[in-house]
Amino acid sequence: MKLAKIEEIFKSYQGEGLWQGKEQVFVRFFGCNLNCSFCDTKQDSYRLMQVNQVIEKIYSFGSFHSVSLTGGEPLMQVDFIADLIRALKDLGEIIYLETNGVLYKKLARIIDSVDMISMDFKFPSSSGQPPFWAMHRNFIKVAKRADLFIKAVIGRDTTFTDLEEAIAVIKKSKPNLSLVLQPENPYEKILEKKLIDFKKKCTDSSISVKIVPQLHKKLGIK
Repeated sequence: MKLAKIEEIFKSYQGEGLWQGKEQVFVRFFGCNLNCSFCDTKQDSYRLMQVNQVIEKIYSFGSFHSVSLTGGEPLMQVDFIADLIRALKDLGEIIYLETNGVLYKKLARIIDSVDMISMDFKFPSSSGQPPFWAMHRNFIKVAKRADLFIKAVIGRDTTFTDLEEAIAVIKKSKPNLSLVLQPENPYEKILEKKLIDFKKKCTDSSISVKIVPQLHKKLGIK
């Protein structure tokens, strides 16, 4: 029987991206292959759970729009996720995957059962990580078989050069892909001009773009 490291399972409203406001049950997997400087999910504990235990907990919350597999990085536990998704799809549920957009070989194992993917672009100037552009390109090749949008966290240190690289990746991979610009801090006024300038650059480059602050932080919910 497969076990997964689960930090928590809870019901709330999706606070980010194109499905903002959707009522979801979030299954937060423990562990990540990256260590981004802006990460707001600092994990320190987990519970080992079986698929049937996770499903039982999901349905304990009553009705919901979809199930969000999040983390950490959920694809690190893809063997378990494959079984979980299969069971949830048999029950008619909608699967939403939140991922850092790097583990494309693992994504390929479950892509045909995922409904929506929220993929991060890890801008080096924002995340403090090395460039992942090649991995992001490979990830999109797999991910575009499902509904897909890309999210990029924009902070004080985010550079225009990284945005231009992201635009180049999108135009080459899937020109009609939506890009969501997410301010690192939704209350930081200094980011407003940068976000507007970044949005204009995307629009001028024929990229579908939206500025979407984190709703859950504004509402003070999980």
